[in-house]
Amino acid sequence: MRQIINHFTDDDLYKFTMCCAVVQNYPRAQVRYTFNDRASTVYPDGFAEELRAQIKMLEKVVITDEEIDFMKRRCPYIPQWFYHYLRGYRYDSRWVSVEQDADGHLHIGFEGSWSDTILLEVKVLAIISELYYMMTGLDRQFDYDAYYERSMLKATRLIEGGCIFSEFGTRRRASFQAQDSAVRAMKECKASGTGRFAGTSNVYFAMKYDLTPIGTMAHELVCAIAGMYGPQQANHIAMRAWSNTYRGALGTFLYDTYGWNNFSLNFSEDFANMFKGLRVDSGDNYDQLNKIVDKYRSLKIDPQTKQVVFSNALDVDRAIALNAYAIDKCQPSFGIGTHFTNDFPGIEPRNIVIKLTAVKITESWPFSETCKLSEDLGKHQGDPATVDTFKHLLHLS
Repeated sequence: MRQIINHFTDDDLYKFTMCCAVVQNYPRAQVRYTFNDRASTVYPDGFAEELRAQIKMLEKVVITDEEIDFMKRRCPYIPQWFYHYLRGYRYDSRWVSVEQDADGHLHIGFEGSWSDTILLEVKVLAIISELYYMMTGLDRQFDYDAYYERSMLKATRLIEGGCIFSEFGTRRRASFQAQDSAVRAMKECKASGTGRFAGTSNVYFAMKYDLTPIGTMAHELVCAIAGMYGPQQANHIAMRAWSNTYRGALGTFLYDTYGWNNFSLNFSEDFANMFKGLRVDSGDNYDQLNKIVDKYRSLKIDPQTKQVVFSNALDVDRAIALNAYAIDKCQPSFGIGTHFTNDFPGIEPRNIVIKLTAVKITESWPFSETCKLSEDLGKHQGDPATVDTFKHLLHLS
């Protein structure tokens, strides 16, 4: 089986920026992650064995001078010491356990130092997605020339529709080549309009096509802090840790880990002025935007001076409609993932996630369970008892 991940920076920027913040703020924290296939997919026989082999291959993937030089040029907010950390970083397959039960379902767990294991999530998800199509033979249906043209049409419509948009699709891409085709088409699109292609979350493709790497953080940061210190003040502590690391750069905060009401209580005027904007990743996009606008206005801040990034299950039509609604309320932009990188006719994208489920502050502490509470009903992530405990602590029904 050919190696799927061949480049250290074939990963989303937010994993590197979070890793840097973790090393600086929580260098001894230990974590556990759990894989969840929301569709309960039956994987082909031998899938776990092939996946373990692919994860073992990661041990030989190291960062290159070219990749470091690119990140230094395009990501000036990352402190120089972090590149020394990345030079010495090595993946270790012993951090990951992979099993496949008699029904063909996958069971995957991750455990180790947070600063180490944090760089596995996106790569492993991308491997699972591409490996599934390889082992089922579905990849033989992929027409990459047609995919390039379809991606070009998407970019054209978004630019003509006035949307500022980025490609966010590494985790559930159909293949490395599919993401390459999509990013290349968007880079080469010459459509006229007030919109523009802002870049890609994938650092390798940003380097290949000389684009801006896009991304800040994920729910993982807030979830881990909630497991260590409790969910009530997790957003507050996360914003402090983030500002300690980046001093105002990367100022788009992902707020919905424990719902709008909890975040709003933590989003005081100093934070609202410090952070450039917020990212909407669950719930009704229009309802969430209205809450954001009202919050800024309550703090006597003009919401039109603030960025709002939408990344919640978007496609071209939804982004164009949402942009028309949001353009006079804020500075909207759009991060679009699976719709860009896994949109072949007759192919069902994998509905897979890896979530941090337990954490401890240092090696000697016991693990504490944590979870994510989505604004979308039915998408809470974590042990049901932990979800109930967190909902009780946050006064959620």
